[in-house]
Amino acid sequence: MKRNYRKKLFLAPICIAAVLFGLSLAVMLLWNNLLPQILHVSTITYWQAMGIFVLCKILFGFGPGKGGGAPWMRRKQMMAERMHNMSDEDRERFKEQLKARCGWGKSRWDWNDRPDTKEAKTE
Repeated sequence: MKRNYRKKLFLAPICIAAVLFGLSLAVMLLWNNLLPQILHVSTITYWQAMGIFVLCKILFGFGPGKGGGAPWMRRKQMMAERMHNMSDEDRERFKEQLKARCGWGKSRWDWNDRPDTKEAKTE
């Protein structure tokens, strides 16, 4: 059992490096095959692709989880946690304030709220 753990511990950095190299290659190939024709940018080297990939991971996070993930995802999780911890009265008051401020909860494609459909219903 102990040997199996050491073997996995030894293979983990190798697997991480292989994934990093593979994803960097994918970034380079996608960049060089798509962006020069679409946005008229120059092609990049393998090492530049790795730098772009690492920079994106630093800026946008490493996936969902505690402390990870994109900033907008963490805000969404925090908001869901706050809503879960609110009492029913606080939740209703919060929803009413959102509706008053920005029309939250009301679909802009709600056909029942259109003036011409209200007139047709009353006739």
